[in-house]
Amino acid sequence: MSIDLSSLLATSFGSLPAMVAQQSALQPQRTALVLDDLQLDFAALNAGIDRVASAFQRQGLQPGDVVAICANTSVPYVLAYFGALRAGVVVAPLAPSSTASHLSAMLENSGAKVVLRDKEVALEWPVTAATDLHCIALDDAPEAGQAWSQWLAPEGSVPTPIEPQPDWAFNLIYSSGTTGTPKGIVQSWGMRWSHLQRAIHNGYSPQAVSLCATPLYSNTTLVAALPTLALGGTLVLMRKFDTRHYLQLAQQHNATHTMLVPVQYQRLMRSTDFEAANMPALQHKFCTSAPFHPTLKEEVLRRWPGKLTEYYGLTEGGVRCELHCHEFPHKLHTVGRPGPGADIRFIDEAGNELPPGEQGEIVGRSTGMMTGYYRMPEKTREAEWFDAQGQRFIRSGDVGRLDTDGFIVLGDRKKDMIITGGFNVYPSDIEDVLRQHPEVQECSVIGVPSEQWGETPVAYVVPHAGSTTNAAAMQQWLNQRVGKTQRVADLRMSDVLPRSEIGKVLKRELREMYLQSASPIAH
Repeated sequence: MSIDLSSLLATSFGSLPAMVAQQSALQPQRTALVLDDLQLDFAALNAGIDRVASAFQRQGLQPGDVVAICANTSVPYVLAYFGALRAGVVVAPLAPSSTASHLSAMLENSGAKVVLRDKEVALEWPVTAATDLHCIALDDAPEAGQAWSQWLAPEGSVPTPIEPQPDWAFNLIYSSGTTGTPKGIVQSWGMRWSHLQRAIHNGYSPQAVSLCATPLYSNTTLVAALPTLALGGTLVLMRKFDTRHYLQLAQQHNATHTMLVPVQYQRLMRSTDFEAANMPALQHKFCTSAPFHPTLKEEVLRRWPGKLTEYYGLTEGGVRCELHCHEFPHKLHTVGRPGPGADIRFIDEAGNELPPGEQGEIVGRSTGMMTGYYRMPEKTREAEWFDAQGQRFIRSGDVGRLDTDGFIVLGDRKKDMIITGGFNVYPSDIEDVLRQHPEVQECSVIGVPSEQWGETPVAYVVPHAGSTTNAAAMQQWLNQRVGKTQRVADLRMSDVLPRSEIGKVLKRELREMYLQSASPIAH
């Protein structure tokens, strides 16, 4: 006996934690969760979730209260996440890689009554100022708070049932903070249910074995991990991505699905272990969170048989596109077509809707849209756009256009656009030319202040190992191939580009690095 997936697609709303309990009844001994040498079957997973939910209720937490989790990937982390949800408590997963000031700002914004963390996080972020905050140590480290093993409710505990509603807050996903203080994106229970229904369309089922190699705080991970467990599949997690270990796990567990970010695909393609890997079951590969270069998509298609799907969208929801690369190999320069149920429009600087084919800011509306930014009504209003009929759309901040076949060609983020001498310059256009240089491995173009032009482009380049060219020669090569307004005023070589844990280049950090090391550019 198993869950009827077709009936789930027709169901307007359901509870993911309740589905895990159902899986425990249907297939108690099936492996649900794998991390290193630890494995939990559905019976053990469900019992652990019950103990966590009971512990939260014992503390007096009510549906709608918030708990924060700031820790590295672990089994207790997963139990804490689902346990909070089973109690109706909102989860705020915070990135351990954030600065202490950002973490404190996120904690204050969330109003969390409990924070679950580990020793590594506690040493970097003491949070001693919040005297009424209850800290729990997921790894039992005394530096991090009350020991997890002591805080858990006794074995066999069963929480008081709750009845979640579609408009309840499910989690607060804080934005990456690449441009400033992170904002708490309120995803509702109804929004997460829509994610589960889309997962069914992408082959997730009780037979799925999903290998996730990104952190648990990231929505990239959650859109794969939560449906995997709710639908009765096996979730294989990694504490930290490593190409050799990833390939070993994929083969050992006969993985069928994987969610990776572009830089991870890039590292796998460069790995000397890749060609020898035998992964016939891994037929569903997904990619999101950062630009996926067409040449890398083509290489993955050529060298790694199976389906390859790129998602372009927002954690805020609304904007959602899918590119099934294996079906449309001639469209790899795009991010695909609007997904089922998604309405994508393009607007100009004044907020006027543009006709098809014209380039503008991408806005979107779909079944999965954020409620808003938590306790930030002004920021929420800034993120919204309403059409002539009063329908609510979410603004992406990205620039793009629709091609004649209905595929979206993506440009840059509006805030990354460089205005030099009154002309709009898109960094991605310069980066596309720079990547053609045979000694360029990675690159990123930013805008920096210029006394003459207001802003001017500057390039950072990571050269291939053994490169013999110098920055001046590469700058000259580039400037001979781009338009006058696109010419870079400076080019710097770097060993690495600063990235978030899910692979986004942190252009803000590049700007700060440059401005700290250079005088204002006069030309």
